[in-house]
Amino acid sequence: MTILTFSPLDLTLVALIFVWTGFVRSGLGFGGAALGLPLLFLIEPRALYWLPIIGSHLLFFSALTLRTRIHNVDWAYLRQVSVYVIPAALIGIFGLISLPNHWLVLFIYSITLFYAGLWLLNLNIHSNHRWLDRILLIIGGYVAGTSLSGAPIMVAVFMRHIARHQLRNTMFVLWFLLVTIKMLTFVSFKVPLHLLSALLLLPVATIGHVAGLRLHDRILQHDQQFKRLIGGVLALISLIGLWHWYRSGF
Repeated sequence: MTILTFSPLDLTLVALIFVWTGFVRSGLGFGGAALGLPLLFLIEPRALYWLPIIGSHLLFFSALTLRTRIHNVDWAYLRQVSVYVIPAALIGIFGLISLPNHWLVLFIYSITLFYAGLWLLNLNIHSNHRWLDRILLIIGGYVAGTSLSGAPIMVAVFMRHIARHQLRNTMFVLWFLLVTIKMLTFVSFKVPLHLLSALLLLPVATIGHVAGLRLHDRILQHDQQFKRLIGGVLALISLIGLWHWYRSGF
């Protein structure tokens, strides 16, 4: 199955969603999957169809962005947190492969609704203790392994320890590492990577990526307003998706 089998309307909507995910990923430095998957599930509700495509794009755009910004990464802190994030992500990846699709969809809608509620109400996840940092990193790693949606949780920790101008690039390195592990696991378990679909969607994702890079500084200046807006939209979409999931008999 490729995106070419979709109806013209669905294909147009998928293209617009990937413009959006590319914009969020480069504009914020995280959140592309979290803000894109709930929309994509309304068109094709299979997690293992979309996640390899999004993973391929993450690898491509992370490498492209870091090509000229690799010097602006907090490597010391990245090594420090990897001992918590990577094992949790591995557990999440095996859960992704083994869990039934309807439970994965429920999990992703639920975590996205949680993020949407925080952003809509202008709330933030805070950590002021080392033990809480570790818990959030483990939870974020697990969520990232399961759905690529764990960045908003881990950012709460990263922001306390990394200079703001290094945050996006450091997150990109972490995502490149986690997605590489995920894609290799997919290959090992013979999960289709849908590379043709990923390649066909790459040009539209590039449009969003370039726009996000250009507006990154402006988005950071209006971070709270931006998050409140998308939080309200995501809450509505997640509730619609959960209702559809419930009506379909799980």
